[in-house]
Amino acid sequence: MENKIISSFLGLAVGDALGVPVEFKPRQVLKENPVTGMRAYGTHQQPAGTWSDDSSMAFCTAEALCQGFQIKVIARNFVAWYEKAYWAAHHEVFDIGIATSKALEKIKQGISPSQSGGATEYDNGNGSLMRILPLVFELQNDPIDLRFTKIQAVSSITHAHLRSVLACFMYCEYALALLQGQDKMQAYATMQSSVNSFLDGQPDDFQTERTFFARLLTQSIDLLNEDDIQSSGYVLHTLEAALWCLLTTDSYADAVLKAVNLGEDTDTTACVAGGLAGLYYGADKIPSPWLAVLARKDDIVALAQRLAAWQANRV
Repeated sequence: MENKIISSFLGLAVGDALGVPVEFKPRQVLKENPVTGMRAYGTHQQPAGTWSDDSSMAFCTAEALCQGFQIKVIARNFVAWYEKAYWAAHHEVFDIGIATSKALEKIKQGISPSQSGGATEYDNGNGSLMRILPLVFELQNDPIDLRFTKIQAVSSITHAHLRSVLACFMYCEYALALLQGQDKMQAYATMQSSVNSFLDGQPDDFQTERTFFARLLTQSIDLLNEDDIQSSGYVLHTLEAALWCLLTTDSYADAVLKAVNLGEDTDTTACVAGGLAGLYYGADKIPSPWLAVLARKDDIVALAQRLAAWQANRV
């Protein structure tokens, strides 16, 4: 399990770091000058190997999970990152989503983490999906109803709308299938089956939201053309793009570079895809020149080891 956690953590951080220098660049610009490896500076003027808020908040989540499942501790870690750059790549917060900053301001004012996240249809950015992967290692022995409940609680700290929660849920269900050793296409079928079965028994609001995920749940997302895949900061676009990148490539490097070169929200698409690709292919398949410049690599590995030790002690 330790190797799986290390691989997923390094995978998400490397994908994130590949995307940081070209965040917001249009797809056409990247087609003319595609990213092929780590770049320095660019959009956020950061050195090569620097990851963003995506990885920082994922690592804040993981750090909290080393003490068990406590929403208040996760939220407290997020605020520590926001205020004091806790788990930032270089002791600086240089990127944060609007919905996330609003939610963390509410928590600072004493509002409960269960009430802090935006819950309107306009609050469906990818800010909870980008950080949800560490939760998978907490969920692996839980029944599906409890998995959903925990995912909803963690997402809702910043993103409480059901669409964001369901996106996180589908992503975690897919990651769990990979964690069980399924190949990437088998895991996709398993995710579709488990999520559809779960949704069949849910109320009308779930059925309404289900329609937004039809391409993921009733079709084969990997059969779509690149022109059919969008890569904005909308949570549905990020989930579709990340799974599409993994399913249409055959290596870690190809998956994350494909994600970055889709353009727009490059760091998050590559972070979300990279976490899955790291989990699937293993850390030894991440190009060594990328790992060599990755910020705080040793700290990331140590965090993964702490989470693995906690999980081992629970069993």
